[in-house]
Amino acid sequence: MAHWVMGSFHFKVICKTMHQFMDTALTSAGEATGLSEPNPRVGCVLTTANGETIGMGHTQQAGGPHAEVMALRAAQGAGADVRGATAYVTLEPCSHHGRTPPCCDALVAAGVGRVVIAVLDPNPLVSGRGAERLRAAGVVVDVLPSDSAQARAARELNIGFFSRMIRQTPWVRMKMAASLDGVTALNNGVSQWITGEAARADGHAWRARAGAVLTGIGTVLEDDPMLDVRLVATGRQPHLVVVDSRLETPLHARLFGTPANGQARQVWIYCAESNPSKQAALEALGAQVVHLPSPSGKVDLRALLLDLARREVNELHLEAGHKLNGSFLREGLMDECLVYLAPKLLGQGAGLSNFGPLTALQDGVSLRFHAVDRVGDDLRIVVRMEGRDGFLHAG
Repeated sequence: MAHWVMGSFHFKVICKTMHQFMDTALTSAGEATGLSEPNPRVGCVLTTANGETIGMGHTQQAGGPHAEVMALRAAQGAGADVRGATAYVTLEPCSHHGRTPPCCDALVAAGVGRVVIAVLDPNPLVSGRGAERLRAAGVVVDVLPSDSAQARAARELNIGFFSRMIRQTPWVRMKMAASLDGVTALNNGVSQWITGEAARADGHAWRARAGAVLTGIGTVLEDDPMLDVRLVATGRQPHLVVVDSRLETPLHARLFGTPANGQARQVWIYCAESNPSKQAALEALGAQVVHLPSPSGKVDLRALLLDLARREVNELHLEAGHKLNGSFLREGLMDECLVYLAPKLLGQGAGLSNFGPLTALQDGVSLRFHAVDRVGDDLRIVVRMEGRDGFLHAG
């Protein structure tokens, strides 16, 4: 009996250490946010048999080294011997040639003895093949239970990547800032600024993590926004998407300007009506014009999401007016809402979204609170459409 108790205690100590290393790998993976897109955010920690950390890294910009290679370089740069080491990786090492060679080959070549994986890669080109390839080379591979807290955290960190791989559409996040009574702009159009500086900076951080920011032609014409990331540091600028059914985007619009940090971005304009001369003028400015009409004569938003997934957009960040917000809600295309509420009342004005009118309360859009936090003087609320994140937990 004593032996069982000691063995159980020893097992718990080992598990605790393993979880600590994986927590560190998850923290490292978070540092790839706003940098690695369209690649997933992955972290890797290398340890010796006695639990010493000898290398750590996260995925770099697309085309750059992945987390495993960064951790191996860190260990080798410090003069550590990686032979027989254990690698804690938040996502299954890739097994195919993409922009870079397979990461499992790098781990095998380095002589790593064990790989602990938080979650398998949903990419059909990998999806278990990385683990199989490692095992075939004699590497011990452990995959965390899919319902473990760290597996859930690894999937949540890459919710857009999982969405694109499993649903073939980006994860759609709608950002709104409003007064406590739900007003996003006064009747005269004034909307800057309802929330405070901290909330605006936080909004830019969420904008930075997206693969693309989407707005509508109404916002372009009324506000002439730049929609780049300015208030927080970022390793890349998200691309810009404009829903413009009649190609009314002005040629002098600020969205064609160079973003604040000088980083390039693509501008994709989706239209429903053909206008060859205007299209040519927009494309001369560097925009790509995509013709996607729906039977109603407006842009087909479902087709737009499929097209953005093909363009490798993982998270789509909506910053639009109440009309386009209402269209996404009405068509059931919104996954998550990011709402900043200011502690003020503004009375009459534009609302968060324009859909309905409804005749029964049960016809409303059902949402689930995901997170509620104070940001400066304002309140940040993240709500999700009921069941829309179910793909994260399937299997």
